[in-house]
Amino acid sequence: MATFLYKLGRLAFRRRHFVALIWVALLTLAGVGAASAPPAGNSSFSIPGTEAQKAFDLLEQRFPGQSADGATARVVFKAPSGEKMTDAGNRATVEKTVDDLADGSEVASVADPYQGDAVSKDGTIAYASVRYDVSGMELEESTKDALEDAAQQARDAGLTVEVGGDALQAVPETGATEIIGIAVAAVVLVITFGSLVAAGLPLLTALIGVGIGVSTITALAVALELGSTTSILAMMIGLAVGIDYALFIVSRYRAELAEGREREEAAGRAVGTAGSAVVFAGLTVVIALVGLAVVNIPMLTKMGVAAAGTVAIAVLIALTMIPALLGYAGRRVKPAGAKGRLLGRSRKGAEQPEGRSEGQPKANLGTRWASFVVRRPLAVLLLGVIGLGAAAIPAASLELGLPDDGSQPTSTTQRRAYDLLSDGFGAGFNGPLMVVVDGKGAASPDDAFTSVSDEIKGLDGVVAVTPPAPNKAGDTATITVVPDSKPSSVQTEDLVHAIRDAGGDVKADTGAETLVTGSTAMNIDVSEKLNDALVPYLVLVVGLAFLLLIVVFRSILVPLKAALGFLLSVLAALGAVVAVFQWGWLSGLMGVEETGPVMSMMPIFMVGVVFGLAMDYEVFLVTRMREAYVHGEKPNQAVVTGFKHGARVVTAAAVIMMAVFAGFIGSTESMVKMIGFGLAVAVFFDAFVVRMAIVPAVLALLGKRAWWLPRWLDRALPNVDVEGEGLRTAEGRRSDPDEDRELVRT
Repeated sequence: MATFLYKLGRLAFRRRHFVALIWVALLTLAGVGAASAPPAGNSSFSIPGTEAQKAFDLLEQRFPGQSADGATARVVFKAPSGEKMTDAGNRATVEKTVDDLADGSEVASVADPYQGDAVSKDGTIAYASVRYDVSGMELEESTKDALEDAAQQARDAGLTVEVGGDALQAVPETGATEIIGIAVAAVVLVITFGSLVAAGLPLLTALIGVGIGVSTITALAVALELGSTTSILAMMIGLAVGIDYALFIVSRYRAELAEGREREEAAGRAVGTAGSAVVFAGLTVVIALVGLAVVNIPMLTKMGVAAAGTVAIAVLIALTMIPALLGYAGRRVKPAGAKGRLLGRSRKGAEQPEGRSEGQPKANLGTRWASFVVRRPLAVLLLGVIGLGAAAIPAASLELGLPDDGSQPTSTTQRRAYDLLSDGFGAGFNGPLMVVVDGKGAASPDDAFTSVSDEIKGLDGVVAVTPPAPNKAGDTATITVVPDSKPSSVQTEDLVHAIRDAGGDVKADTGAETLVTGSTAMNIDVSEKLNDALVPYLVLVVGLAFLLLIVVFRSILVPLKAALGFLLSVLAALGAVVAVFQWGWLSGLMGVEETGPVMSMMPIFMVGVVFGLAMDYEVFLVTRMREAYVHGEKPNQAVVTGFKHGARVVTAAAVIMMAVFAGFIGSTESMVKMIGFGLAVAVFFDAFVVRMAIVPAVLALLGKRAWWLPRWLDRALPNVDVEGEGLRTAEGRRSDPDEDRELVRT
């Protein structure tokens, strides 16, 4: 591995024009594809194997032409103070709005509120339901404009009008904080390298990689039914890992220069050593993201695969584009310890302070911290574990759900429509349940429909039950049930299960099958499916990554320690998410306008992403320790040496990743906001508590046992040479044309 990457790095350094041309051409091609592609919409939930999806499919079959998957809108009207919606003038305004909406080319139906009992009991609020022939992703802009124009005309007539539903669902915006995150990353890179040129390389390559990845996703969005959130998450993860991977290679390049190597040789050795760590770190992230497919939720699978593709591009760019750009930069990238003009005079000569023997580690901050930890390992370990345990306490109160219009900012018309409907018709009105009764197996379908309706009316938590509405064949009927609790509440979830249990009794008596669907029931089924998949996902991802780390570190205990440390950090991060988004702590600071259940995808998505990112720091930091250990240093001294070379860079990488993730907290999409916060906090816990404190403490306590591996397993494992041991035997070797041909053949 190290030898191949060494040759690749030197080849990219020499053939820099060719390498740069390839990546620029790919970026241009992806950009043209994205520019010519139609915009992505919001990905729909298709959840194979759930009752809600089964009912949805049955509706498509038994009620043809009703566009069960079509977009919907609720135009909500509120009368001026002191007036009612039944007043003649207000009624005329609403009826004109209904007529205008019905003229739309993509409109399937519009329900007049005065003919459908859609006026509140106090007469102040009414709503018109609009159903479209196509989904929200396919809805034309002219149709959305017509909806907004009709609402505005009613406002001009003196009514308060808001529009809910998915017809006006907007593409989420990330806000200016994303730019702030990149700016923070740039500042950290400048401080780390002391040079604008060296700092600019990781940013440039990361932006190129993210540009290719996100543009490709955008170009394929409609064809593959990728939601707009997919590209945002790919950008979030791609930026973070892209900057970090390039940072590690550039840092190793500067360290090789400081040892007196020529620039081409330094580039080759940087890619051969740090690049090996990048490959394995990237593999763990890709495994974690692609592993989301085991959940069997198409939307989540697509998000994971798209993000994994962006990570793979980041790895390839770090291995090829970075050495090529280092070739262009030349002497403008200084050796480690030699600052450029930006941050002052050179520190060369300060590497070995007076009185310090040659070869003794320089007492920088990382060295001093590691020396302290190896002297007090038990105290540091206990403090770190107790601290993370305390942060994880709120996770015991975790409640899961999926966001709806009630979690939107109050500045949106969807949220204001949601609140008006809650005020006029009750909290449960925003999340009605659709009960589908399949009477094909019943002797008398009509009796079965009535029986189901009567059973539901007798359940607790039910406000209203509509009469059964059969299809033309008379073998299937729909019943709408309005709960007395909001859609994301535990009470509504209990009601769904109660209806399904009652349906089981009806089936035993009549033979008719009862299914519950609708957005609320679908969200509940998604949450349960995600919960059921969490343990298998953990076993798969952690198991595969554990095997990968055994190959990298040639140890049993080091990968085990890495996995346990990851669990601590992810539980602590989930605790922080619960405290902010469910309990409301610091919610104003984070822009959280409505607290409630944590998004159902959050635990499994955080497990996947954080595990991959946590292994980044494990690989980068611990490979330097193993490198020192296999070259003859004692275990504790190897820990100190690893920190001397890696702590500064890992710290910078963690701060950059936190800044990038935190930048997405400004998103208008609640899911993106929550993921951005959760990942930023998880990186903080994992990098600064687990990897910087718990890891060296455990290694100090284990000593030589940390690197123990059974002999039979040692013989069976392939030697990937992440430490670059094979390169030491070719210290003075220079590349020649034969090497290029050998690499091409490889």
